[in-house]
Amino acid sequence: MDRFFSNNIDLQNNKIIIDGDDVKHITKVLRMKEDNLLEICDNNDNEYIAKIKNMGKKEISLDIVEKKEIKRESKVRVKLFQGYPKGSKFELIIQKLTEIGVCNITPLITKRVINKSLKEKEAKKFDRWEKIIYEASKQSKRGKIPTLNGFLDLEEMIEQTKDDDLKIVFYENEDDLNLKNIISKENKEDIKSVSVVIGPEGGFEEEEIEILKENNYYISTLGKRILRTETASIVAASLILYEFDI
Repeated sequence: MDRFFSNNIDLQNNKIIIDGDDVKHITKVLRMKEDNLLEICDNNDNEYIAKIKNMGKKEISLDIVEKKEIKRESKVRVKLFQGYPKGSKFELIIQKLTEIGVCNITPLITKRVINKSLKEKEAKKFDRWEKIIYEASKQSKRGKIPTLNGFLDLEEMIEQTKDDDLKIVFYENEDDLNLKNIISKENKEDIKSVSVVIGPEGGFEEEEIEILKENNYYISTLGKRILRTETASIVAASLILYEFDI
């Protein structure tokens, strides 16, 4: 069943309104008609089966048929900070992180990020990135749409993650400490938020790693092989969610 998100859900009257770009998708692409059923999520992990009642050019109204008792979001909030890569790799990263279950994605500017004027230059891409996340949220039947944050530098990231329960940097030059070692040092039941940091192409500089260590980040290996930055993000997020959620 096709899935959409709506913030306009009236439980008292069992009504849902869909507007915006989704109207065109439902009418022109899916060619849905009155009385067809859709799966609607309120972006707060609540789901409903709803029947199309009226189809207009700007909005579609639906009647709620059933509330689904399914919770799809992880008990642990995984936030991923991605050293910003070249080209279109970031689009692949945000799509796959959304499918996996990450709740928060932030592009990170580090010393080896090639273009330092990103905050201004890339701002225009945020609309496209948010659409990619939205479509991936629908496809993977997420209960909440992940948050896409603006660019941060290392200092800003450290400030924003200071209260997280667990903070891990996956680093290609770390040989000994791995995720299982880290988890053995922690009480898993106490972990509600995990910040995961992945370096850009070229990785982190040693000075950056030392700063992160000083701010209570674990420095971990992802294995014996060197992964591309886009692969590392996907693997790291998958391992974290497997260990803490599944």
